[in-house]
Amino acid sequence: MHICVLGAGVVGTTSAYHLWQAGHEISLIDAQAAPAQMASFGNGAQLSYSYVAPLADPSVWTKWPEYLFSAQSPLTFRPQLDSDQWRWILKFLTACTATQVKQSTINLLQLAMYSRRVMHGLMAQSSFNFSHQHAGKLVMLGDANALKAAASQVAFQAEHGCDQTVFGIDACLEIEPALATARQRWLGGVYTASEEVADCPGFCRALVDEMARSERFHFLPHTQIAKPHIVNNNLVTITAMQGDAMIHLHADQFVIAMGVESRAWAQQLGFYLPIYPLKGYSISVPIQTTERDAAPQVSITDLSRKIVYARLGEQLRVAGRVELVGMNRALSERAVNELIGETKALFPRCADLSTPSQLSPWTGMRPATPTGLPIIGRSPMDNVFLNVGHGALGWTLACGSAALLTAQMTHADLAIDDAPYRLQSA
Repeated sequence: MHICVLGAGVVGTTSAYHLWQAGHEISLIDAQAAPAQMASFGNGAQLSYSYVAPLADPSVWTKWPEYLFSAQSPLTFRPQLDSDQWRWILKFLTACTATQVKQSTINLLQLAMYSRRVMHGLMAQSSFNFSHQHAGKLVMLGDANALKAAASQVAFQAEHGCDQTVFGIDACLEIEPALATARQRWLGGVYTASEEVADCPGFCRALVDEMARSERFHFLPHTQIAKPHIVNNNLVTITAMQGDAMIHLHADQFVIAMGVESRAWAQQLGFYLPIYPLKGYSISVPIQTTERDAAPQVSITDLSRKIVYARLGEQLRVAGRVELVGMNRALSERAVNELIGETKALFPRCADLSTPSQLSPWTGMRPATPTGLPIIGRSPMDNVFLNVGHGALGWTLACGSAALLTAQMTHADLAIDDAPYRLQSA
């Protein structure tokens, strides 16, 4: 069977790879020159399998003034004259209940643990080089209420396969001495020894390179899809542009994995996807010291500021912010400077941070659903499937999502229950 996968971010590329491994002919389509060039390119690099709490949370109800008006807020909401934004926000707010958050966390953990198994299985059978490390992770917490809440969350997640420990600040500094400079910020943290880091674009390139050795794989970069041709609820042909040339893409089945662009394409196909962009930023800091206590070895999450730090070889990836600002892709100098300032405060001897242009500043639009759960499986069209809406967890959930999608499309036994990830009626 010929399957056309639309979108070569990490979710689309892993979907293509698993379907290709299942024996199908695959066409992977993307508007960029290479895989993983948009939201997957500068992500936080953490494979955070045990820390997947959704953005929707009951505390959101008390924080709207901060989100709207505070320049220091790590989450920014800018109202738009956009019905899709308000439709998404209303669904997001209905998901901000303790019951919904608990169930969403369980469902995300199920998919995350499956994704880890799939990733490890793939690594066992292949020799991909993508800077993968079992780094461990510390989620740092600054007050007694946060520590109490973390202890409750750790106990809850232990029931669902997570092995985590709440430590005081002294134990955290033993695990990661590089945090000593900012010791006064925190009372303690949650340590997860099993967490990992890796280079997401490098992983995607490795998958495409392996598939490219097969006659059953075709990568079409620089290809902008334009118009669908639908017959009897089947997507028969897609008209696309490669530069000035118009082409027609035929396939038996199609997979939509286009990140934030998936919503607009679904509208052309006649159905609604509850996806909205969560804008984020990152810098990649070249580490210029060999001192053990100057740059972190363990992944760090500063929970109150929503900033993550992950070491990729001799670089430190620093990523953060959540902005609901529509499709504004402009790189905010203020947001980049915020990441630089926080890196200086935590790891002042890590590197020379005086020249922002040398830090590869990046911004990306992360495709999120209101509940935080991705949408995986059938669409309202007979031969169109979905793998969309992973938010900030695309890298973490990609392998499990691709394996689940492949099982759905090939009618194989499902390793996990797929009901939580099916598209719900609007």
